[in-house]
Parts: sequence; structure tokens; C-alpha cells
Amino acid sequence: MNVKIQPQFTRHQSDKQPYQFSYGDDLIGFERVDRKNDARRILIKVHPDCRVIVQAPSDASDEDVMQAVKKRSRWISSKLDTFRAQLSDVRPRQYISGESHYYLGRQHMLKVEVKSDQKPQVKLLRGRLEVTVKKHEPSKVKDLLNDWYKSRAQEVFQRRLTAVMDKTLWVKEKPPIRILTMQTQWGSCSINGLLTLNPHLVKAPRECVDYVILHELCHLVEHNHSEYFYRLISKVMPEWGKHKQRLDNMAGLVLPN
Repeated sequence: MNVKIQPQFTRHQSDKQPYQFSYGDDLIGFERVDRKNDARRILIKVHPDCRVIVQAPSDASDEDVMQAVKKRSRWISSKLDTFRAQLSDVRPRQYISGESHYYLGRQHMLKVEVKSDQKPQVKLLRGRLEVTVKKHEPSKVKDLLNDWYKSRAQEVFQRRLTAVMDKTLWVKEKPPIRILTMQTQWGSCSINGLLTLNPHLVKAPRECVDYVILHELCHLVEHNHSEYFYRLISKVMPEWGKHKQRLDNMAGLVLPN
């Protein structure tokens, strides 16, 4: 016999998680934030760290928000299950020799070399990430790797932006790029046309990098996730959903911990 599960919703008195709903045996909390630019659609995002964010117009009632969440409750629960499984498999990095670290979708073994007479540096050689430090301090290795990823991101993102722009006829001038580490976003686009990209995106495959850049370029003409926005991105990259899914699935492996 098929039993239909009806989600139940309540207001929860908390500054960080003001709402919650039950789905099956799970009690799922979510945060409501105002949408910018007078967007009328209610947008629901489940982040890799298992935070659920509901972006709604400031004048939308709590009932409207709850109804929107209710319609997507099965999808929210499914996404949370996926991200929880990923997080359970991810061990905190120790930044020692033998670990695997990603660059453009490929895994590279980390080799840490202590050389007191050499300048600290990072090199990618023969499939290995070689980090030279004056003394072995995991925090120093981490900082050096993060700086290296940011440097590589600057170069890779500019190159991929040029490649993607060849397919986006609505972009007449190359927009500026800002590199900014973010915990829950791969990228964003300001009203003024500034693209902000997460340096850890450079760890993902090239197709995923292109997808994020294209996503933000589409926001240059359509700042909301409207039907027109998705038609635009699908016209340039028909398989964008596959690349987005691949990126979501590896978020726990490439984002910092």
C-alpha cells in the first residue's frame, strides 16, 4: 500500500533557523531571506553544508513561503540526503603527504617537502602537488595551497571566460572577474556586471567551470532565475544540468574543510 507523506510546517523560535518542517521522520530547518531586485519568485536552495535557504520577496507572507517549501519538500529532503552522504565520506584534510587534492577535475597526490634553505612554494609536477615549506606546519601548507589555487583560478577563469563568451552573443565586452572564497556559492553576478567566482571552483572539471561562468553571464541580461534565463543557458549549453549535478556532487570534496 502506498502511503502519501504529508509534510507539516511550524514556526521555530530561533534567529538562525526561524522555520522548520517535518518530512517523514526528519525535522528540517530553513532560513528565510529577502530576495533582491524586487524578484517575485520564491527560490529554494540546498547548500552542500546542508543549509536550506529560502529567498522570498519581502512582502511575501509566511503562508506563501510555507506553501512554496511544501511543494518542494520531497526535493529538499532528497538533496539533503545526497549532501549528508557526501559529508559523511569526507575526512578533514590534514595537509600531509599522500593526500589527494583536486585541480580541474583530476586528483593529484600531495607531497610535502621540508627544506629550510628554500623559498616556500607550490608546484604541479607529473601529477603531484609538491609543496615546499621551511618546517612542516599543516596550516602553512594549507595557506600555500589556497594561494596557489587562487593564482591558478585567476588564469583559468580568464581563459574560460573568453571561451564561453564566444558562444554568448549578448556579451559585448569582457566583464571583470573578482576571486572570492565563498562557503556556499560558486559564483555571483552584480547588477553592475561584476562576476565573482570562488577560487575552489578551479578544482572542478573544465565543463563545470564553464557552466558556472555561463550561468553568471546569463545574469547579465536576466538577473532572476526566470524561464527566459533557463532558455538562454540551455541554448548555449543544452547539458548544463549534467554539469551542475556533477559540481554539486563533488562540492564536499573540493570546498575547504
